[in-house]
Amino acid sequence: MSLEVENLVGGYSQIPVLKNISFKVKPGQIVGLIGLNGAGKSTTINHIIGLLRPQQGKITIDQISLQQDPQAYKQNLSYIPEMPVLYTELTLREHLDLTIMAYNLNREQAWKKADRLLRIFRLDNKLDWFPAKFSKGMRQKVMIVCAFLADSSYYIIDEPFLGLDPLATRDLLRLIAAEKQRGAGILMSTHVLSTAQTECDYFVLLHAGKIKAQGNLAELREQAGIASDQLDEVYFALTEEDRYDE
Repeated sequence: MSLEVENLVGGYSQIPVLKNISFKVKPGQIVGLIGLNGAGKSTTINHIIGLLRPQQGKITIDQISLQQDPQAYKQNLSYIPEMPVLYTELTLREHLDLTIMAYNLNREQAWKKADRLLRIFRLDNKLDWFPAKFSKGMRQKVMIVCAFLADSSYYIIDEPFLGLDPLATRDLLRLIAAEKQRGAGILMSTHVLSTAQTECDYFVLLHAGKIKAQGNLAELREQAGIASDQLDEVYFALTEEDRYDE
């Protein structure tokens, strides 16, 4: 069982951005999706969450595709976008209620978990606030609380640390680690390579819509042909040679 991307070709027009990419996110595994700006990371994520339809190939969660069973596919997935997306006319409390209804959660149990998450991210006294009152970092925290409200099988997390203060970053990493321990699979796109190195079990390096390399750090190091055990140096070695080819 896994979240599996198989021979994916796709993008926003008839000219594909993604060119035959394949990788898996297994239960209890954190996969780091890394690459230069424009490499195809967000396009890959948009295909996984269903905003884009593959031109070729397929994406499945535990062998179920979005086309086969949209409800089962989406029920297994939580998503934290790079830019928070909130409803301007809904309070924080109403965003949480909407999430509970969308995932068909037990309301009493879900609110117990919500209360804990709200305290962690220091939002527990802001339940009646509207998004206009929140800073960018606070809006990001709302997205995190909503995403972790459901005990999803897989989490798709896109550049989660932008706008977060150091304490919130630490708390998010603890939540991710706890979900991994529970057996959830996590795909995390990030430019923060130091964090990726310490948190991720496996890496998928995209470059110009193709997979340049994938594997654990030792396997990436071997593919880069260098002896360094630092992810940033391996990353530079794998991308520098192509920097003028984009």
